Amino acid sequence: MSMPGEPAQPDPDGYIGTMSAEEDAKWLQWVTHQFETIAGEDQEINLQEFKTALNVKESFFAERFFTLFDSDGSGTITLQELREALTLLIHGNPMDKLKFLFQVYDVDGSGSIDADELRTVLRSCLRESAISLPDEKLDQLTLALFESADKDGNGAITFDELRDELERFPGVMENLTISAAHWLMPPAARSRPRRPRPLTLAYWHNHRSQLLCLTAYAGLHVLLFTLAASAHRALGASVMVAKGCGQCLNFDCSFIAVLMLRRCLTWLRATWLAQVLPLDQNIQFHQLMGYVVVGLSLVHTVAHVVNFALQAQSEASPFRFWELLLSTRPGIGWVYGSASPTGVTLLLLLLLMFACSSSCVRRSSHFEVFYWTHLSYLPMWLLLILHGPNFWKWLLVPGILFFLEKAIGLTVSHMVALRIMEVNLLPSKVTHLIIKRPPLFHYRPGDYLYLNIPTIARYEWHPFTISSAPEQKDTIWLHIRSQGQWTNNLYESFKTSDPVSCDSKRLSRSLRMRRSQKRPQVSEMSPENHQFCNIKCYVDGPYGTPTRRIFASEHAVLIGAGIGITPFASILQSIMYRHQKRMHICPNCRHSWREGGQDDDMKLHKVDFIWINRDQRAFEWFVSLLTKLELDQAEETPDGRFLELHMYMTSALGKNDMKAIGLQMALDLLAKKEKKDSITGLQTRTQPGRPDWSKVFQKVATENKGKVQVFFCGSPALAKVLKGHCEQFGFRFFRENF
Repeated sequence: MSMPGEPAQPDPDGYIGTMSAEEDAKWLQWVTHQFETIAGEDQEINLQEFKTALNVKESFFAERFFTLFDSDGSGTITLQELREALTLLIHGNPMDKLKFLFQVYDVDGSGSIDADELRTVLRSCLRESAISLPDEKLDQLTLALFESADKDGNGAITFDELRDELERFPGVMENLTISAAHWLMPPAARSRPRRPRPLTLAYWHNHRSQLLCLTAYAGLHVLLFTLAASAHRALGASVMVAKGCGQCLNFDCSFIAVLMLRRCLTWLRATWLAQVLPLDQNIQFHQLMGYVVVGLSLVHTVAHVVNFALQAQSEASPFRFWELLLSTRPGIGWVYGSASPTGVTLLLLLLLMFACSSSCVRRSSHFEVFYWTHLSYLPMWLLLILHGPNFWKWLLVPGILFFLEKAIGLTVSHMVALRIMEVNLLPSKVTHLIIKRPPLFHYRPGDYLYLNIPTIARYEWHPFTISSAPEQKDTIWLHIRSQGQWTNNLYESFKTSDPVSCDSKRLSRSLRMRRSQKRPQVSEMSPENHQFCNIKCYVDGPYGTPTRRIFASEHAVLIGAGIGITPFASILQSIMYRHQKRMHICPNCRHSWREGGQDDDMKLHKVDFIWINRDQRAFEWFVSLLTKLELDQAEETPDGRFLELHMYMTSALGKNDMKAIGLQMALDLLAKKEKKDSITGLQTRTQPGRPDWSKVFQKVATENKGKVQVFFCGSPALAKVLKGHCEQFGFRFFRENF
């Protein structure tokens, strides 16, 4: 927080320092309002209400805060007591807040903190941050902090010693607060993310190919509509609108399938067209075109309905309205007058497909509803050929490409049945599959494939990123998180039953496989969760993704959230293989060195790898690979390292929080002493909370390692935040999606 007399500055948790009289009055009004919402009829807050309001996980801190807030020792907190305590914590100077922190740690009120009290506090800190460490590690953390703070070695930490220890961590004392008290700050005082401004130079830099394609797409529709409408202007406005929309639908309904030709798109990524066309946004353009098709179809239908209503009212027309709309008697259309009934059928099929394509259906446990209704594109194409006399001409080339790709895919995927050789059930409900690699299966780091396991679902194919490196010749690795019906069934089938189709030679086969290949272990093979098996499966792929651009970058920033790390597992392994390939060892003195040059297909000067996880266990399955990568760079200076790791754990509270400052200080001290992080075992220290993206990208920009490209795999919400920061710094942004 700002010191008294300084202008108000927002702190990292969104709080505001010194306030004006008007702001202070608003804050007191807000505190009063919040107090009244949680206090009972007696207008006092008891311990249970206090715990609920602060949302504190560990009762130790709630009880300590409550005791210190309850200045008269009555067992309840009045509004006046709450105001006084919060004024100290939110408006107070660093020394006032430090005295409060010391009282929290001084459990017995003796005026000093002994080692057992500190251990009790740190154990509660671990629980508050959802970190699980063995008692031995807790003892080491306690001793590391206690010995560092107890300068005179008398077996107790005094207030002055705690103050001196905190001063070693710049900015902590000034910003010290209770992060769980967000409910006590008015919404206007909390930080809001900055939205990127559209149509700026940076926005154009990141979206120029999409904007150009959207402009061309809109211009083509205007041209098609105008030509078709003007050709029928003699028939009235409703017919002009219907014909204009119909001509646009001829293009959309034929071209929409081209956007999902994954083999063609993968081939295009290897050509110069990848720099011109927005190939990474093919799914978004497919969805956009779907919305356009629905909108044009509704307008097309309404225009025809208006036209039929006008004709039915005419005395010269021998047909009634329903006959014009639903029957073949009027002879409308080029195939036995079937335009009207096929049009109605097409609209119903389209609306059904549209409804079942919503995200709530696709992301829920009803993926098969989306899958099977989406297959109605085949009868729709047939009906469109019967409905419109010119549609077959528009469909000719896209249709041939589409059916050729489907035929090749079915042939290749079912030519040879592959076998799942090993399964490993990992933390956070991740299933690690090891599949026998088929011959001629060539892929690049970050590619994905479609997987079909008949024993799980006979007709379902699901996309998964390949987590093994292409240099790994014998097997393919997939890491699959359980987050839907199919993936949950896969995980549970191995968790609740014996290995499926296990053969008697599985140990010998596994031994031969392990001896025949030398590979970095991405996951720890625990015996209770590791199974050898012989399960039939089929794969379709591989298919390219935006991450193919990584090796052509100069400075790549890889950002993964949770299981979104899987594309980068393959990429980092490939980087490690290439570095090992460039390693030379003198046969006499065993001195090792690397070649200074780079591969023809790898222009990388620097890689920043950022992994964000919700909890501690989510790190476990990937840590061994990262450890090996760190060891490969052990001889390099920290400033000259090719690969820099950044680990974040969002459930852990930061140094600015009174419920975590002791733990974070102890973790820092022990990490410096043991040269490794207590949470992951890596040399890289795991940072609490979420990254400060402005600081992260500012550091990347100042390194001047070349053009920066950011690659992300994770939630859409975080993708928007990262894209905004990339536009602010002028970085290219790519997001992995299927």
